[in-house]
Amino acid sequence: MSERIDCTDPERLAEGIETAREALSRRECVVLPTDTVYGIGADAFSPQAVAVLLAAKGRGRTMPPPVLMGSADVLDGLAMDVPEAARELAREFWPGALTLIVHSQPTLTWDLGETRGTVALRVPADEITRGLLQATGPLAVSSANRTGMPAATTVDEAQQMLGESVAVYLDGGERSSQQPSTIVDCTVEPFRVVREGAIPEETLRALVPEAFEADAVDAPDAESADAADAAEDAESAPQSGERSTP
Repeated sequence: MSERIDCTDPERLAEGIETAREALSRRECVVLPTDTVYGIGADAFSPQAVAVLLAAKGRGRTMPPPVLMGSADVLDGLAMDVPEAARELAREFWPGALTLIVHSQPTLTWDLGETRGTVALRVPADEITRGLLQATGPLAVSSANRTGMPAATTVDEAQQMLGESVAVYLDGGERSSQQPSTIVDCTVEPFRVVREGAIPEETLRALVPEAFEADAVDAPDAESADAADAAEDAESAPQSGERSTP
C-alpha cells in the first residue's frame, strides 16, 4: 500500500526523505514536489526503476524522463561537451525552472530510454526535493500524471492518477501553478527553446544572445530530436518522443 507523508510538517520532513530514499533503493517510484508541478521519480541508474516509472505514466521508451540533480556541481558527471552558454544559463537559473538538454556522458550505466545520447537536466528550487536528491543522487523525474492528463499540482491529484504504482507520496503542499519548466535544447546551434514555461524565452535570449542568434525555428539535428521531443510533454503537455519535465 502506498505511503503518504506530509513534508510541510517540519517534524516529518526527515522521515519523508528517508522513507522515499528507501523506496527508491528498492527500485520503486515516489511522488515529490518541485518548484513547478509534482513529479514522479525513480533511480536514474536503474533500468528496472525507469521502466516502472514509464509504465506508471503509460508511456514507452521513446519518451525518456528528464533527470533532476541536487546541485549544478553534478552537471559534468552526467553531461559532456556542455557549451559555455548553457553553463551560463545554468549559473543564472539553477536552482530553478530551467531544463537543459545536453549530451550525456557515454560512460554512464543508465538507460533512460531512446535518448540518442542526450539527457534533459534540471536542478529544482524546491527544498524538499533537493533534500531528497542530496540523499539519493540524481533521479529520473517526470511530471506526476498519466500521459495526456494535466500535471498534478497537489498530492491528491497525483495519487488519483498514479495510485498504487507509486510507493511513497511526499506532500509538499499545493504548487502555485501548472506552468512547467522552460526547456532548451543545447545540443544544437543555435540553441532551441523546445518548450517555453516558467522562464520566458526572451529572458534567456537576453542573457546569452549569441546562443540564440539564428532563426529560432531551425530544425534540430537527428541526434537531439528524441531528447527535444521527449522534453516537450504533459506536465502541461512536453519530447514527440515526449519528455515530461516538471
